[in-house]
Amino acid sequence: MKTSYVKTIFLLLITGLIFQSCSKDEDLANGATIEELRGRPKGGQGGNGAGNNNNQGVVDRLSNQLIHNWTDQMLAVEQYSTGMRPNASARALAYMNLAAYETAVSGMRDNISTTDKLQGLEISDNQRPSRINYEIALNAAYADVLDHFMINLPQDKRESIGQFENLQEAIFNSNNLTSQVREDSKRWGAYVAGQVIAYSQTDAEAEEQIQEPQPLSYEPPTGDGYWTYSADPERALFPYWESVRTFVVSTDETTTLAPIQYSNVAGTAYHDEMLEAYTVNNAAKTTDAEQLWIAEFWSDDVENLMVSPPARQFSIANQLIKKYDLNLAESLTLLVKLGFSMNDAAVSTWKYKYEHMVMRPSNYIHDFIDPDYQTNLYRLIYWANPSFPGYPSGHSCFASAAGGIFINYFGDQTNFTDRTHQGATEFQGTPRNFKKFSDMAEENAFSRLPLGVHIRMDCAEGLRLGYEISDGINEFRLKRQPQ
Repeated sequence: MKTSYVKTIFLLLITGLIFQSCSKDEDLANGATIEELRGRPKGGQGGNGAGNNNNQGVVDRLSNQLIHNWTDQMLAVEQYSTGMRPNASARALAYMNLAAYETAVSGMRDNISTTDKLQGLEISDNQRPSRINYEIALNAAYADVLDHFMINLPQDKRESIGQFENLQEAIFNSNNLTSQVREDSKRWGAYVAGQVIAYSQTDAEAEEQIQEPQPLSYEPPTGDGYWTYSADPERALFPYWESVRTFVVSTDETTTLAPIQYSNVAGTAYHDEMLEAYTVNNAAKTTDAEQLWIAEFWSDDVENLMVSPPARQFSIANQLIKKYDLNLAESLTLLVKLGFSMNDAAVSTWKYKYEHMVMRPSNYIHDFIDPDYQTNLYRLIYWANPSFPGYPSGHSCFASAAGGIFINYFGDQTNFTDRTHQGATEFQGTPRNFKKFSDMAEENAFSRLPLGVHIRMDCAEGLRLGYEISDGINEFRLKRQPQ
């Protein structure tokens, strides 16, 4: 009798496991969690303040494929979104990835919503369905925010967003997904996207400045060594950007170091920096192929040819997501923090650019060193320089504001090859390998010397400021406190 009883119990257990295995995929597709299937209670605070959330933990078990695909699509259209780079691009990337994060946070086991920290962002728990397929929801949200924030797109690029949404829905639309869950999930993604878009529109300063990035009302102050423009196409770009909303690190929380004192006298520190920029630029053009490679590899200045400098960091993040095989929750957390860092870096950098008003090297070099000087950027664009003051360097700040996020997430040691521009024929985009994220950020920052558009102090200060901002972003808590 004892042996028969044991066999019976064993068969019942096996039967139960088989039944659970067959039904688990269907339950997960329709929003159930592993905890529900195991009968475990779920306490604690859910995303958006929800305590009892039927979806909690599902996102941690999903792959990164959908968000990886959408980030690739963003990069494919962002380079054609004219008049945005780099400031409006940085802002757009922050809001887009905020919408993605908030769409999925209720399905994350350990993460919390940002709604309690971002004053004015309202996402109601009452609007959230009891069952969500997060890949379908994210697909809907990402399509809406990409269409909204990527302005001035050619019609074919605009249409590609909707086409891509349909393609992704077909890929991620499980056969086990009920029509009710499918529609509820799409509605949830669209709702969150709409709330984030509405939140962005309460930043009146940004909304106004994006419509007129080079305002005719702005005339730069004059003085020895001050940046200025020589024709309307070179007018100041986003001169009032310091008044735009930040997410985590305000301009009051950042610092600036005074630039080296201007001088046109040979042998002074300022003249030496300008002479270095002249020498390095010309050497890269004629004898130093690697420096020209570095200059063009990190340029990201040219609309319709390259992504913007902030978007370049999302290209890197997207490659890292695959390299380190992050799950969906980890990927969304990385990208929302990166978005905050890019946005806040742009706001502080542009504040200090128009505070210090440091001239570009080409103007100085033409006056005091070589009237025939040309930057290595000049062959790729119709104007010799980006249309804003040089100190601190925006490229350098974006590099370390992203680098600090990557170091915090993965550690500094890596073996990463950036393939963003692989296959480019218009410039040198051959992939480059890095053993440390800090080395990658530094190379990016100082690539502006061989490109000919910055002097060393611009790059050093941008690099310092970016790490200051990433430190603040890394302290921004997106995880629950331990119970």
